[in-house]
Amino acid sequence: MRFSSLALSAGLAAAATIPDTGCANPPKRVEWRTLGAEGQKQYVDAVLCLKTKPSGMGLNTTRYDDFPHVHTKLDKTIHAVAQFLPWHRLFVQAYEDSLRDCGYTGPMAYWDWTLDTADVTKSPIWDPVTGFGGNGDPAIDPLKESSRKKCLVDGPLKGLEVAYTMNGYDPHCLARNWNSGIAFPGNMLADSYTKKVVDEVSAQTTYVDFRYQLEGGPHGAIHSAVGGDMSPATSPNDPIFFLHHAQIDRLWTQWQQEKPETRTMEFGGPKTQGKEPGQASLDDVLPYLGLIPDVKVSEVMSSHTSKLCYTY
Repeated sequence: MRFSSLALSAGLAAAATIPDTGCANPPKRVEWRTLGAEGQKQYVDAVLCLKTKPSGMGLNTTRYDDFPHVHTKLDKTIHAVAQFLPWHRLFVQAYEDSLRDCGYTGPMAYWDWTLDTADVTKSPIWDPVTGFGGNGDPAIDPLKESSRKKCLVDGPLKGLEVAYTMNGYDPHCLARNWNSGIAFPGNMLADSYTKKVVDEVSAQTTYVDFRYQLEGGPHGAIHSAVGGDMSPATSPNDPIFFLHHAQIDRLWTQWQQEKPETRTMEFGGPKTQGKEPGQASLDDVLPYLGLIPDVKVSEVMSSHTSKLCYTY
């Protein structure tokens, strides 16, 4: 993985902007449906390959399971706080690097859910052949049964066993429980992540307001709408998580690029959850519990550096 050999440039945290050193030709991340059938299959094959690799953290589970394990352990450290966006930015990059260790050679993909709000249940992302399969078992009443029992019934992830829940090691089928609040599946809370809503989020003029509205609006709505394993902090159990968070990162990147001279280093807000959260700073350290090396926030404020070299 690329992280271990890269260090923060001297004085970076105090710089007005981040130089593009080491990122002359950044690869472009693409929307899932533009990958083409061959690229989509290679991506999914790499996802499944992670289940055959040993943990990179010394756990008794697989490389696939490292990601939900770390995300769950850090739940309150990385959500509803300032570091939500930079932490997840590097987390997605770590996942992409793991896919490449499993032979994936295409671009990292994102899911632009604004394209599907007319009927989210018909999104190509759910296709059983060129996507990740659809909802969990519709025969189980989600009002009476645990959502984790709604095992996938089609697609390449059908029958996949994931290792963790919020209670720790707890092997179970990968589950989805599409919902729209009180309607199952309804249109999966689509009104919360339309292009209009995204435009309103992107119109925010400060990082604090942008992060707050993006995380609490479109981001949270997708997790709730997909349901099942996507609902709790073990949401990286579902590979949809990474396409979703690549989209979140894309929106942040686009927001930054509107005023790159200031927004690539604009950061702030609560450092922790709670009544006395303190104020976050660029010198704060993002923890990854051994999944990858910890880094300072300032190291990942731009996606156009040698550490994070990509574009959208």
